[in-house]
Amino acid sequence: MGKVKGGMKCVKYLLFIFNFIFWVVGSMVLAVGLWLRFDSTTTSIFEVESSPTTFFIGVYILIGAGTLIMLVGFFGCCGAVRESQCLLGLFFSSILVIFAAEVAAGVFGFLNKDTIVNEIKHVYTSAVEDFNRDYSSNHTLTVFHEELKCCGDGTLDRDTNVRRLCTKGDEKSCLVAIEEFFNGKLYIIGYVGIGIAGVMIIGMVFSMVLCCAIRNSRDVI
Repeated sequence: MGKVKGGMKCVKYLLFIFNFIFWVVGSMVLAVGLWLRFDSTTTSIFEVESSPTTFFIGVYILIGAGTLIMLVGFFGCCGAVRESQCLLGLFFSSILVIFAAEVAAGVFGFLNKDTIVNEIKHVYTSAVEDFNRDYSSNHTLTVFHEELKCCGDGTLDRDTNVRRLCTKGDEKSCLVAIEEFFNGKLYIIGYVGIGIAGVMIIGMVFSMVLCCAIRNSRDVI
């Protein structure tokens, strides 16, 4: 027989529904992380020589968080159905740890957003300088031009030779294209993180309310 009655029954089932949704959200976070990691454009750019790894650090955190959220959502569902203080306590603790890690990752990503973009721009401009010097190092430039549909860095005296590697019709500066591309990717991570944070706060409140209700019902018995 269930330990909670009345209004707490409603909280119990709401927590179960919440945790099922939480599990689905975890699946979506994992999917977004995998998409960002294995997206052909992103992968091509970060596999060129001297590319920074800061962006992928954030992506790996997202993949890990998605996997952990799915596991925690399962614990939460079991804790709500079984009315287990142990599982609900584990659920609350796990959510709190994930929340703290997500805040840390969000701050890290926000503080390093410009650094990531500037490092990628530096990789491109260095490749332009190398190509103009010896005309042999063009793999990096080809990757940027093909994946971002851009050409040159906007400096006419340096673009003359580089334009031989561009696709006809691509006129956008690669420095502008790099900024637009990575800002868009980082905003996706940010929006997903904000949504998850809101869901986690609701989950922590529900789990504590139900856990207290279970404890109180035992005290009455």
